[in-house]
Amino acid sequence: MKIKKGDNIIVITGKDKGKKGKIVRALPKENKVIVDGINMMKKHQRARKSNEKGSMISIAMPLHVSNVKKAE
Repeated sequence: MKIKKGDNIIVITGKDKGKKGKIVRALPKENKVIVDGINMMKKHQRARKSNEKGSMISIAMPLHVSNVKKAE
């Protein structure tokens, strides 16, 4: 992989095409990266305690390295 954690990237394909972001985490064995604020998915979170409510949280899902390029 030619990109690493902390690099600024541009998404070149997919639903977030054209968006820019910073790599939060690199997964070299899977050839994927997690970019802050891109490829967000909603996830249901169960209530942990009896007085707490369940909620929906947004988490960034991995993108394949071939779908991003380094921003100059």
